[in-house]
Amino acid sequence: MHIVLHQPEIPANTGNIGRTCVATGTSLHLIEPLGFRLNEKEIRRAGMDYWEKLSVNRYMNYAEFLQEYERHPGARLWMATTKAKRAYTEAAFGPDDFLMFGRESAGIPEELLVEHRETCIRIPMLSQIRSLNLSNSVAVILYEALRQNGFESMQREGELHRLQWRE
Repeated sequence: MHIVLHQPEIPANTGNIGRTCVATGTSLHLIEPLGFRLNEKEIRRAGMDYWEKLSVNRYMNYAEFLQEYERHPGARLWMATTKAKRAYTEAAFGPDDFLMFGRESAGIPEELLVEHRETCIRIPMLSQIRSLNLSNSVAVILYEALRQNGFESMQREGELHRLQWRE
């Protein structure tokens, strides 16, 4: 599974998303320009000590990213946008799919959305709300995609540290 951030602006969001990617074994793809430097302490603080374990790729522009995407035959490029007509729960995600999210202030450019009409998805919300926080949106859709793929290679049970679960 791959998370793609198209021109993210807020370092703390990207740090949180990076941490989510490490926790799920998901790679992160960043399409420039970024609204920050990757060495900013806000990213490292949000990503905590997980940032070094993150598989992250940077691209100078969308065209360069597409070259990487095309190396994954069978993968689909899903675009999360408040402008989509169908909910993310209506999508059938594959294990190698790419989930793209736009910048915090403007989302994914409409020129890209119209090229991918069939794979545009949205998170349902009340009409008074413009959008959810970017890192929350990534988590919501990514975990649905992972659920659909059986949480492959992920730990599904936890253990107590001091006590035992009662049978």
